Amino acid sequence: MLRKIGILTVFISIMYSCDANKSDFQAPNATETKELNLASLIIRDMLSKEVVIAHRGTIYWAPEETESAFRWARNIGADYLELDLQMTKDSILVAMHDNTLLRTSNVKDIFPDVEKPTTNDFTLKELRSLDFGSWFNKKYPDRARKGYVGAKILTFKDVIMIAEGYHIKKDNGEPVKMLVNGKWNGEYVHEIDPIDNQNRPGVYAETKKLHLEKLLLKELKEYKWLITDNPKKIKTYSGKVGYANTDARFILQTFYRRSIIQLNKYLPEIPKCLLIWEPDMREDLESKDIDSIKAVIKKNYIETINYCVENNVEIMGSSIAGKPNNYGELSAPWMVDLIHKSGMIVHPYTFDGPKDFDTYGNKVDGTFTNRSDLALMFYGRLKDNNTENLLEELGY
Repeated sequence: MLRKIGILTVFISIMYSCDANKSDFQAPNATETKELNLASLIIRDMLSKEVVIAHRGTIYWAPEETESAFRWARNIGADYLELDLQMTKDSILVAMHDNTLLRTSNVKDIFPDVEKPTTNDFTLKELRSLDFGSWFNKKYPDRARKGYVGAKILTFKDVIMIAEGYHIKKDNGEPVKMLVNGKWNGEYVHEIDPIDNQNRPGVYAETKKLHLEKLLLKELKEYKWLITDNPKKIKTYSGKVGYANTDARFILQTFYRRSIIQLNKYLPEIPKCLLIWEPDMREDLESKDIDSIKAVIKKNYIETINYCVENNVEIMGSSIAGKPNNYGELSAPWMVDLIHKSGMIVHPYTFDGPKDFDTYGNKVDGTFTNRSDLALMFYGRLKDNNTENLLEELGY
């Protein structure tokens, strides 16, 4: 059922240097925060609680944002496949987190003359020549797998197809190229995944750069994933994840307020999440007085919530404290309470270990996690606890 409202997921940035959980700081007066209007509440109610959002598929078990990471996340039972969107030189959306290709590919071996290579510098066909898997084996030898070598960058379409139960067709281990008038443009052929286990997760995408919003609209329409424009019906199965066939099949997130404005323009009826992360707050903090720090945090947090309410954002994505990420604490109980009192829900990032779930899991509405297996275990939904066997079954 379509709803003419706006469901997009956007994330803004705030962060502070003191631990609000450990302080005796009192929560700000809730009357200072605004509340979602009826239209946004209807969109919010499309979203389920305790959702497991597979951050980049996984960055723990497989090379991030590659087919192995997303197939693993789908089959383990994650509710959403999370990816970052970047654009190629020939205007195709691809799954890529970093602003450059240096960390997760062998771009310097293939294109040594490009100083700071980004996805915008190359066509999709050129990007497909890179190896996005071997770096993982070198960095994490205890989790290395031969099947990760030569992993290809994925397009937005590839991730959508994985959510629908497909994968890239292979011939003798090599992706089968899609030919148009006898020529290859970088796209691969898809086929039903023989290891698909009937989970149909949604997709949770972050716009990493501004000005991608119009292209995103075009691709969502093309893949029939836009809920306001004759979306395809995707078959779901009893006892399996089925978000791909709901009005909340696609959620948008961003760190940029300007992107929120554009997302409301081009995708007004898609759920939105604003990510919050370490803004420049020090201009107000010339002293190190703890009360001054708390006052600025309170002011910025309330201002961010009110911005979300005023701009049709239903979700806030706040950081959690602790190792290994050592992010600032933006999910303290009083902060989560303020978000909930506004009518919004909260999806914090990034959950990496049992302690994260024990500390925050019962206070929030969903988790961005690199360990979907641990998240599902926490929520009592893990069907198979043997990740090693699952990776073997998937062919890695």
